[in-house]
Amino acid sequence: MVNRPDVMRKAMAELDLVVGKDRLVQESDIRHLNYLKACIKEALRIHPYHAFSSPHVATADTTLAGYFVPKGSHVLISRFGLGRNPKVWDDPLEFRPERHHASSSNKVDLTEPDLRFITLSSGRRSCPAISLATSITMMLFARLLQGFIWTTPSGVARIELQDSPTSLALSKPLLLVANPRLPPHLYVITPCSHG
Repeated sequence: MVNRPDVMRKAMAELDLVVGKDRLVQESDIRHLNYLKACIKEALRIHPYHAFSSPHVATADTTLAGYFVPKGSHVLISRFGLGRNPKVWDDPLEFRPERHHASSSNKVDLTEPDLRFITLSSGRRSCPAISLATSITMMLFARLLQGFIWTTPSGVARIELQDSPTSLALSKPLLLVANPRLPPHLYVITPCSHG
């Protein structure tokens, strides 16, 4: 999003409209933050957190994408292959949250029932904690975006997001500068009381 200031502005505008700047985003706000969900969904499409889905076994002979898959075959789905497939996605490496968000009235969900790519989970035996994963991902992202203005370090014009050839990590560390954008009292950390 740092490389796409228009997307960053749109996401921050949604946060300012839904939440404002006088309080921190809460879990109850998530259902109204559709553009932010679209941003996360697009990030998971391009940069999945696992290279492959969990193994599945074909319960019947079938044909998938023109390939015969016999009953009993173990099937692994490439998350990279789905999310970056140029037959499905125009400019598959371009970050465009609008792919998942046509208008402010559309509800955006982090799941992808059409399996054009795999976000958090899919299928009958999908992750039972998908609502928890959605809440945690959204809260972390929304609070980081609401609380700070993110920029590149001095002398860096653009962040390069090159995948490592040996892992799902980036080939170079991601370094950004965070400056507070909310009133100072919202950054006060109160100690936990144990008793």
